[in-house]
Order: sequence, then structure tokens, then C-alpha cells
Amino acid sequence: MTHADDHGLNLLDDLIKKAIARGADAADALFSQSRSLSHSCRMGKLENLERDESRDLGLRVFKGKRQALVSSTDLSASALDNLITRALSMADSVPEDPWCGIAAADEIAQSIPELSLCDPCAPDENTLKARAEACEEAALSLPGIHNSGGADAAWGVGSVALATSNGFRGAYPSSWHSVSVSVLAKGTNDTMERDYDFTSARFGEDLDNPAEVGRTAGERTLKRLGARKPDTTSAPVVFDPRVSASLMGHMVGAISGTAIARGTSFLKDKRGQQIFASGVTIVDDPHLYRGLGSKPFDGEGLANSKKILVADGVLQSWILSLSSARQLGLSSTAQAARGIASPPGPAVSNLFMEPGTLCVTDLISDIRAGFYVTELMGSSINGLTGDYSRGASGFWIENGELSYPVSEATLAGNLIDMYLNTTAADDLTFRFGANAPTLRIEGMTIAGS
Repeated sequence: MTHADDHGLNLLDDLIKKAIARGADAADALFSQSRSLSHSCRMGKLENLERDESRDLGLRVFKGKRQALVSSTDLSASALDNLITRALSMADSVPEDPWCGIAAADEIAQSIPELSLCDPCAPDENTLKARAEACEEAALSLPGIHNSGGADAAWGVGSVALATSNGFRGAYPSSWHSVSVSVLAKGTNDTMERDYDFTSARFGEDLDNPAEVGRTAGERTLKRLGARKPDTTSAPVVFDPRVSASLMGHMVGAISGTAIARGTSFLKDKRGQQIFASGVTIVDDPHLYRGLGSKPFDGEGLANSKKILVADGVLQSWILSLSSARQLGLSSTAQAARGIASPPGPAVSNLFMEPGTLCVTDLISDIRAGFYVTELMGSSINGLTGDYSRGASGFWIENGELSYPVSEATLAGNLIDMYLNTTAADDLTFRFGANAPTLRIEGMTIAGS
């Protein structure tokens, strides 16, 4: 634990003790601090150089079954004293919440794993400048790429400390690095196409080569030239890994304890039942080494661990915080996330779908006509019924191969049917907070928008 972590925990300990002494039955508090640096350029010229530093603290107090949460960026003694006063006054005024409350003392995490989330090497302005420029230069060097939306290289580091009146004390540092670029190409009749690429990681040494990121962005943009609208049809749709994880995101919202308790989910009666095709397994693992979503404990101080959400297509569990679990008469799954100014709620960390057995070539080889999707736009998802409709672009599949670019398309279906007709390829890579391999879904409606 770093000196900064010790300072944050000591600050929270003192705040909680004072809140209890002044009338709170229980309390918890969260402290976060961060600093970041970013460099952006466009057409080889500096656009922005930004530095940011922040420190924020949130206090939650309980009086019986009433809770109140307040936050502050002012950490002076007088401001924190006023913070306690405001929190206790609010707790006297708000309605009762029968499900609120912190964990019991025997539920809190007893140890905090080391997940290697913080890079000790902080890049300077020149390093970020070199990353952004190399990325953009590589994209602009491709014949046909004539303009840039800009390249950006950024870095940040911070720490989070959580303390509760039941005895939990935990803190950890984390860092992130990123490089991104967006470029444009001009086709016939002055038509324009745009695409992008990016890389992000906890450690700078784990970033993809910035020049390769730029080349990929340029190549993707050029491939989009000459895009056509599709005819309305029903056909297989294949989701590229850039967008395939979004399908899991809709599932996460539907199995959140909050949605289940309210009865507003199309999966509300599906626990223990087949919701995906056989062979599909979906995992949430907060302890992935250097994972972008990794964290050593959950937002309520509970010991988190790897969870199998879907096993061989069967839904295994809801995603539960303490409050949502109590509403359902269950135990928390230790998957709560907490904001400075918001109470804990169900959330995932490193979400991924395990790879299938088919390579991408085999996955699409028998498709006589279909749609390979590389980008999704807009969203019209009905969480109650599972009805799905999104704008999309990508490539038309003819006789098992990508044929020509497609834009201004609309995909439609129902997630219940879509999940049951999902086949995963074997190309899972961990690039985002949520990751899935290439996915094929049978029988979706495709229309030119």
C-alpha cells in the first residue's frame, strides 16, 4: 500500500468515526484521487495538451433504514465537518429504504489481492507526443487517406480508498495508457468515409505499437469506400470483435439485480434456463492480471472473485449488490460498484465470452448472403421485451467471403432469439473492459435505413 493510500484511509477512518459519534448508526466513505496527461494532434500539429488533477470524497450515513450520501472536493477540516452535518440532516429527511445498509462484519473481505494495476513508469509530454504523432503519421501515409480527425495519446494514474464502519479498509492504485486516431478518405462523387482504431492498457509496455494502430485505422477507412445500402432481407449477421461485446452488455443490464427486483427485464424468469446456444460461456473476472476492469474488492468491501454468468448457454446467476440481493432474498454476488456521489449498484468488471472452436473463416464459409458488422450506431433496445434495433455498417458477405462495404443499415431482432442462435469463433482477445470473439447470429432482419 502506498503513502497516498494510507492517507486516504486515515482520512476516511476519521470521517466515519465522527459520523458515528454524531448520531449515524453506520457509515461508509470513498476517496479517490487522480491525475492525467493527454496530447492530441491533427495533421501533424498540436491541438491540445491537457493536465488534470482531482480529489473527491463521498460519505454515506445510515440512520435506521434511512440513508444519505454527500460528496465534496474540499477536504479541509471545516468542509468535512460540514459534510457530516449535511449527511446526517439529509438522513433525517429522506424516506426509509428497507433494503439499504452496509455488509455485516463477517461478510467483508479479509485480504486484498495484488493485481498489478499500476504502472510505475509515468510518460512525459514528449512520450505522449511521439505516440500520437507516430499513430497519425502512419495513417496519413496510406494513399487515399487525405484528412485526419486527430490522434490522441493519454495517460492517467489514481487511487481508490474505501472504508466502512463495519471494519473494512481497502485501497489500491491504478493507471491507464491509451492511443487513438480517426481518419478520413474520399471516394467517388466526393463521398467521405471515416474509421478509427485505438489501443489501451494498464501499462505502457502493453500498448499496441502506435504506428500499427494508425495503419489499421487507415486501412479500415479505405475499405469502407464505395459503401452501399443493403436490401431488406433476413440473413445471418456476423459481429466483429469491435462490436460483439455489446451483445453481452444488453444481457448484463437484463440480469442486474436492480432490473430483476423491479421486474423490468426480458430475462427475469430465466435463471437456471438456457438463454444462449450450447457452448456459450460468459465470465466476469475482477482479478485478471492487469485487466482494464480489474479491482481487488467490490464497491461495498466484499471479497470479489471470478463468476460464471452463463455456462454452456445456461444462465447461472444475477449480478447483485447488497441492496438488490436483499430485495430478492439472496446473497450479494460481490459485484457492486460505488461512485463518489452514488450508492453501490450491481456492475461487472472484466466481462468476456469464452472463445468457440471455429476460426472466423470457417464461421462464415457457408454464408451465401449475410452481413459482417464492424460498427454499430444508435440504440433501440427494449429491456422489458428484448426487442433489438440498431444502425450498423460493415461488409456484405457473399459465398463465404467479405464482398463490398455496407453502410446505413438497420439490424432488427429479439435478444432472446438472437442469444439462442449465437455461435462464437475462436478469436477472443482482451482489448476492452468487455470482450467477445467474432459472433454469428442466424436469421436477423437487415434493412437499408
